[in-house]
Amino acid sequence: MTKSSKAKKPSARSRDTEEQLFLVALGQRLRALRDRGGITRKALSQATGVSERHLANLEYGEGNASVLVLVQVANALHCSLAELIGDFTTTSPEWLMIRSLLENRDEQTLHKVRLAIGETLGTATESSATSSRIALIGLRGAGKSTLGELLADDLGFPFIELSREIEKFAGCTIAEIQDLYGNTAYRRYERRALEEAIQIYPEVVIGTPGGLVSDPINFDLLLSYCTTVWLRAKPEDHMQRVIEQGDFRPMAGAREAMQDLKNILASREDFYSKAQYQLDTSSKPLQPTFDDLSKLMRGALQLNTITENAL
Repeated sequence: MTKSSKAKKPSARSRDTEEQLFLVALGQRLRALRDRGGITRKALSQATGVSERHLANLEYGEGNASVLVLVQVANALHCSLAELIGDFTTTSPEWLMIRSLLENRDEQTLHKVRLAIGETLGTATESSATSSRIALIGLRGAGKSTLGELLADDLGFPFIELSREIEKFAGCTIAEIQDLYGNTAYRRYERRALEEAIQIYPEVVIGTPGGLVSDPINFDLLLSYCTTVWLRAKPEDHMQRVIEQGDFRPMAGAREAMQDLKNILASREDFYSKAQYQLDTSSKPLQPTFDDLSKLMRGALQLNTITENAL
């Protein structure tokens, strides 16, 4: 083999740079996932048995060498890290081909694919565009409970606060569910409460937990069967309203509560933006804000009626 035909190996410096970039990106993904779920580093430490210091090192791009070993092995095998560690979406040729087809697609294309998959699997049997179930989504303090009750009374619909329904199913508070059984159990109770609300009420206003969007299955269920509205607010208003409620979850004990709240909001914005409608609850006082919401939803319900009659 001639010198020119030999594969050029990356220098030690370039490998070090690539590894550091990977660790930084890994840390950013870890922090984003933690923020999206509204989980403090302390709570994650308790749930995993991994020290807070080690989790902090991971988030700051200082992960241990074993992660990099897996990356090097995956690169050598010309496969993804997900395939090496056993991600279920790499377990068959069909999964791998589906992944490759979806790779680097824009959000609009992925949305169309998700709806098409739902129709193929029979999980999208009802279009949210013709639903009289109205679901309010958004971070705590957006006004879901206050505005939801007013809207339900205005429309003559029942009002369901999903958090209270979850507690009824579990027989304990949400905080106790999280402490005793963990986040996975909480999501199961959340799904059960949402499925029952959808089955029982053809017309309803639902106030949802802020973190529901963190669970893909539950969020897809909500989008499939409800007319969704994202109630938006400034971080300062979220914080003030939470303080007035006397509830600091999930920022309890945090010295940088406002920054934590901003991080959580930023990590969920792309999910909240999937709602069909959006309403700013910071720009006006309560009554004008409610008037805007009522007008928005009455228009949506009228449009739904026209669509149903056309069908």
